[in-house]
Amino acid sequence: MKLHPLYDRVIVKRIEQQRKTASGIVIPDSAAEKPEQGEVVSTGQGKLLADGTLRPLHLKAGDQVLFGKYAGQTVKVDDAELLVLREDDVLAVIESGERGNLKRVA
Repeated sequence: MKLHPLYDRVIVKRIEQQRKTASGIVIPDSAAEKPEQGEVVSTGQGKLLADGTLRPLHLKAGDQVLFGKYAGQTVKVDDAELLVLREDDVLAVIESGERGNLKRVA
């Protein structure tokens, strides 16, 4: 099945983070938090403005992004868990080479 989001929505596949503590303890899936980073799989055509025009999205397929912990709607397609977000729910685009340096605060 192929999903194509409408308007200003994007489909994101979560990026799995390492599930091991600094001391080498492996964290089981049941105790691990879901990552808040992902890769854009597909984007809609743009945001529909009040005057009826479409503003193109800033995101494109392949972008690595950060999003809020409770943002979007999770859907399962062909045994893959995907997240459908509005472009406004995306907090930042991760530039190449920076993803491994991000750490959770608080």
